[in-house]
Order: sequence, then C-alpha cells, then structure tokens
Amino acid sequence: MKLSKKKLIIILLVLCVLIATVPLLMNRESEFGGADGQAEDLISEINPDYEAWADPVMEPPGGETESLLFCLQAALGAGVFGYGLGVLRERSRKESKSA
Repeated sequence: MKLSKKKLIIILLVLCVLIATVPLLMNRESEFGGADGQAEDLISEINPDYEAWADPVMEPPGGETESLLFCLQAALGAGVFGYGLGVLRERSRKESKSA
C-alpha cells in the first residue's frame, strides 16, 4: 500500500500531536523540579515579599509538563528557524543559477 505524500504528512502530524498530548492526559500529577523551581526558591529566600509582576497565562499541572511545553516551544522555534534558513538557501541557489 502506497500512501500519498499528503496523507503521510497528515498521519505524521497527528502522531506528533498524540506524542505531545498523551503524556499530559495520562499523568496529570507529574512532578519534576526544574530550574524554574530552583530560581523561585532562591528568590523567595532573598526577598520573601517578592511578587511576580505578571500572572502566568497558563499553569501547567506539573514540572514534567512544564518541561514538555518548553521543549515543544524550542522545537517549534528551531523548525521555524531551519525553514527560514532553507528558504534563504534555496533563494540564493536559484538566483545564482539564473545569473
């Protein structure tokens, strides 16, 4: 069975979404103390009356979830950056061929 390119891309995108969401749904009480937690503890030691100037838009259920969202954000940024570099490279390649 041969899949068309469009169907393959859709299947892969759905698989990526499932990989990101299934752990969120399966383990709602995930706990992982990352650098944000350590920084918060240190700030509260230095200045116990400190309040953040902005409230968080979304509070993830646990540290592992927070790390997952950070990794997804980094991967998305890297993908956009890589796509932009590819576009620029192809553009310069086409311009050098036509010249």
